[in-house]
Order: sequence, then C-alpha cells, then structure tokens
Amino acid sequence: MKRYLFVLRKPPHSGAYVQEMLDIILTTAAFDQHVALVLLDDGVFQLKKNQHPAVGIKETAAIFAALELYDVTALYAEAESLEERGLAPEDLCLPVRTVRRKALGALMQQYDVVFPG
Repeated sequence: MKRYLFVLRKPPHSGAYVQEMLDIILTTAAFDQHVALVLLDDGVFQLKKNQHPAVGIKETAAIFAALELYDVTALYAEAESLEERGLAPEDLCLPVRTVRRKALGALMQQYDVVFPG
C-alpha cells in the first residue's frame, strides 16, 4: 500500500479545481490506499464552517464530510496559514492536526506520493 499526501492550496469554490482534487482523493482512497490531506495558504478555507457558495457553484462540504467514509482521517492544516487568515482549528468543519511550516518537509517525506496543489 502506498501513502498519498494531497496538498490543497486554493480557496473553496475556485472553479473545478476543488471538485477534481476531491474526485482524485476519493478514487485513490477507494483503492485502499493510505490518503492524507494538508491544507496550506488559502486552502485552509476549504474546511471553514458555514460556507455558502454563490448560486450555481457546487457545495463541497458534503464531499469533505465523506472523507471519513473512505478512511481519509489524516487531515493536516498548516498552523501559519490558519493564523494568517484569522482561523483556528475550531473554525473548521473537520478535525485537523496542525503542523508548523518548518515541519512540512518532514511530513511530506513520510509519503510515497505527494500531489501538489
């Protein structure tokens, strides 16, 4: 079994990017691979509670909620990205482990495949 880390950097509702990444994440997890996510930069907004996308934009919160059904429970958020955007882990709709920016390299080295965001 390979270990996959998906890096999400873009804000929610930024075109097809988020939906496509979530499709890849869920497909990878469906094949019994170890999958983890790390949220960096504006990607920390992906899990912000109480989002209301504009009309015609698909809500992705339900898809994120489905991650647990696929055994995707390793969710990380960069502490500095949260702080710079005025967010705390409690502001997110799923539990995350925070990781400091200087520790990101070591985290990424734990995975066989890293999908940059």
